[in-house]
Amino acid sequence: MPSKPGAKTFVLIWPRKYMKICQLCAVDFTLYHFILPLMRAEQEAGHDVIGVCSDGPWMEKISAEGLRTMALPIARNLNPVQHRASYRRLVRLFREERFDMVHVHTPIAALLGRLAARRAGVGKIVYTAHGFYFHERMALWKRALFIALEKWGGRYTDVLFTQAEEDAASARRLGLCRSGVIEAIGNGVDPARFLPAVDNGEARRRLRAELETPENATVIMMTGRMVAEKGYPELFAAMAGQDAILWAAGDRLASDHAAAVSAAAIPDNVRLLGHRQDIPDLLRAADIFTLPSHREGMPRSIIEAMMVGLPVIATNIRGSREEVVAGETGLLVPVNDAKSLADAIRQLAGDPASRQSMGEAGRARAIELYDEAKVIARQMERLGLNRAS
Repeated sequence: MPSKPGAKTFVLIWPRKYMKICQLCAVDFTLYHFILPLMRAEQEAGHDVIGVCSDGPWMEKISAEGLRTMALPIARNLNPVQHRASYRRLVRLFREERFDMVHVHTPIAALLGRLAARRAGVGKIVYTAHGFYFHERMALWKRALFIALEKWGGRYTDVLFTQAEEDAASARRLGLCRSGVIEAIGNGVDPARFLPAVDNGEARRRLRAELETPENATVIMMTGRMVAEKGYPELFAAMAGQDAILWAAGDRLASDHAAAVSAAAIPDNVRLLGHRQDIPDLLRAADIFTLPSHREGMPRSIIEAMMVGLPVIATNIRGSREEVVAGETGLLVPVNDAKSLADAIRQLAGDPASRQSMGEAGRARAIELYDEAKVIARQMERLGLNRAS
């Protein structure tokens, strides 16, 4: 979502010429699922763009689309020995490749990448915060530590993009970018992929049969990594005794350090789907979407559900509360509150009329605010990348 009226907006005065750009993040999953559309747009505009992250199976998929990648290990932990090694490799890579711009994503890769880019003499350093790691429910000492790390990285940042306006406001208040160039750019998905159901229900019936779900059952859909901070423990507790079925699509990444979800806590009305390539079809075959996360930036999964026309039950956290209008496009519940989540599920499961009206309002909101093409175009314009020569 673009910055609110009255907020500072800008267009960088960088030359509109050919640029060599590094898109850096920690893992290949992130590069493929969240950064690839921007890489495509930059390449189509005539720039040389290279994706850099830890090696993994998604690297081949990116290369298959004609985009260059380089594997460089970046740990997702707090091991200073591993981070020092990654920092040195990044400095060497940036010097060898002579990038004009380094654009960093994800907390650890973003900090190491900015420090290394400045050491290597990269002229333009851009940071997209997909959701600051610190949040209001974090212990004060821990919150202070992560804010301090963001301020350190901000000394070497020319432009700070956030997805949620709430994060942009925090960045301005805390001084997290030395230049003061801070803007909320929003998040988005491709509306052509996430259309509401257009057939006679055949795909819905097929998927429900495949997933051992009665055709007339109320289906709750959840998409997210299978870790506790996504809210799965309280969601599974909330599903106990519900006259509904939960489809949970997502795996735990090998690099995840967040607590895993206990299999013993999963009730009989839950279907664990693992990683799926058919998320749009699954959403079209569901009735309600939920994302009870403890921490988010501006979750794309909620936007996908809204585009398809589903009402959304989400936790009242930054990003999610910017996307979901409580009582209009869905419901907001407190974090880590299984009872409130259960009540919200029960309320919408028993009210088809509200589900329909909220779903329609959600789709209209998503079309207006969360079209991926608009988000990409906004970044290209702000960074002066639209016309290379």
